[in-house]
Amino acid sequence: MPMQAGEARLAIDCGTTSTVAVLAWPDGSWSPLSFDGAPHLSSAVYLSPDGDVWTGQRAWQAAADQPKRFIPAPRRPIDDQLTVDGAVVDALELTAATLRRVAAEAERVAGGPVQDVRLVVPAGWGPRRRTWMRQAAHRAGLPQPRLVEAPVAVAEHLVATGLQWPVGSFIAVCDLGAGAEATVLRRGPAGFEVLATLADPAAGGTAIDQALAASLTGDPMPEDAGDGALRWTVAASVQAAKEALAHHPAVTVPLPDRPPIIVNNTMLEQAAHPVLQRAAQLTSEAVTAAEISTDELAGVYCVGGGAHLPQLEKLIADQTGVAPTVVTQPALVAARGAADAGAANPSTASAVEVPVPPVRRAVAIAVPGFASLALIWQCLMTAEQHSTLNVHYWVTLNWGELTMAAVFALLACLGAGIILGSLAAAHSPTPDTRSEGGKISVGILAAVSLGLAIAGLYAVVASQYLGQPVGAFLRWALWPITPTVLMAAAMAVVAARQWRAPHGGWSALLAVPTGSVVTAAAGMALIQYSLTADRWPDLILWIDIAGHVGGLLLGVGVVMALVTPLVFRRRCCVGGPADMLNLCRVGGQIAWASSVTAAATRRAGGVSTASS
Repeated sequence: MPMQAGEARLAIDCGTTSTVAVLAWPDGSWSPLSFDGAPHLSSAVYLSPDGDVWTGQRAWQAAADQPKRFIPAPRRPIDDQLTVDGAVVDALELTAATLRRVAAEAERVAGGPVQDVRLVVPAGWGPRRRTWMRQAAHRAGLPQPRLVEAPVAVAEHLVATGLQWPVGSFIAVCDLGAGAEATVLRRGPAGFEVLATLADPAAGGTAIDQALAASLTGDPMPEDAGDGALRWTVAASVQAAKEALAHHPAVTVPLPDRPPIIVNNTMLEQAAHPVLQRAAQLTSEAVTAAEISTDELAGVYCVGGGAHLPQLEKLIADQTGVAPTVVTQPALVAARGAADAGAANPSTASAVEVPVPPVRRAVAIAVPGFASLALIWQCLMTAEQHSTLNVHYWVTLNWGELTMAAVFALLACLGAGIILGSLAAAHSPTPDTRSEGGKISVGILAAVSLGLAIAGLYAVVASQYLGQPVGAFLRWALWPITPTVLMAAAMAVVAARQWRAPHGGWSALLAVPTGSVVTAAAGMALIQYSLTADRWPDLILWIDIAGHVGGLLLGVGVVMALVTPLVFRRRCCVGGPADMLNLCRVGGQIAWASSVTAAATRRAGGVSTASS
């Protein structure tokens, strides 16, 4: 049964100087669209005196007679209007004319309108330029297109042709079209993610054409004294010569009003070397911007009309240390990949399961939270206020209990941040280990900020409630939790840089011993009660027993906090990323145990006095 036009996919790579389009079919076959006998359409347009927009070869032929009405690169998303030979023209209409011709050719080949349209756009384009391209497609009569970033399209094509990279692999794509664009991608379970992209309009094929024209005529784009017709005639000859040198060692370049000149590959290499050097440098800078090393790259791939130049491979290898691969049919690969995007079997990339914390672990967040509220309430309610003839006023306050309340508030916030980060990663459209680590890192940093804010709030509320200066309260609320804050920040860095999640997930690795929190909080509460309760004669024995039991419980809680991570550490192998994760867990729990120990030591020395 013949395939219908509506089943075809039309992918268009509308570049600055040339436009490439392919039709793909559900059975996997595809065919490039031909324009003026070539597999690509020049993006240049010509505005006729009657207002019509001519495209392709017809536009170049008209440029020789009226060069002022010729626009060699009409794709200008940053311009709303252009002035052409004194007439104001909508820039959108110029690009739409090229897309309209592509749509007509696709309809002719497919036998009817194509409903599935994909447009290739540079990875560095933002929302404004992407919207502009959508508007141009709408003006050309195309249905709402799907925009596919050029390097992503290249990567999708490479996967469709048999190249396989595991999830988490990094590749670099150097696209040498009219300009140069270097992009670093990471493969995820659901597709490719752009990590960094850098572009330089002056490092592509247009710059090579200008350099070659300069070597032939002494002027990059010569203009005659009349209307500049020689400019576009030379440009067309130089472009044809550059393409022909990909298949021949030398070609003859006809020049108007001058004898023909023989151009060989050596002349092309000399003209192209500075431009290709910049493209190779751009590739290396993109790898650096992605915050990875060149050793982590699974490959570097060159595409675009200028990718066939042999110098490019050597220069990129010198810059990155990785020998690049020039993709077959580099001018067509972006359009091919855009047509393949979304059509391949998504099961080729295995998903990474993100461990979601169990409900009991989420509920355990409430334990240090309630312990913190209980301790700060008891600290304020049992504070003893004294005065002497309204002249001297002081307050007897348990600084250790205030410190422990701040520590438990920080622990509650950290537990909540880790749980929420794990849940966010698990429900991400592309759940993978790196995205989980990034979300966990953000959750830890947000939790630390919230914990510091709550500790500061405790200090301010206590000072206002007791009518004392806030300085001492802030010192006892913030300074003792500083080690825990620093270790949490170190864990955030490890989580952000870690590509392999720890066993059980980050929430399991950073979990705080609930028993230690309960035991230490109960011990501090009993100690405070024993030292501030009214001492009736018949209760002295009970109060003394409560104090001793509280001290014992506090010591047991500290020991539990210290022993648990050490046991965990002995059961884990040493070396590599896992050892760093274990070290963070041990260090973090020792830091919080040290804070509790400091609070207990301060309380054992007796109640403190704040006076004014």
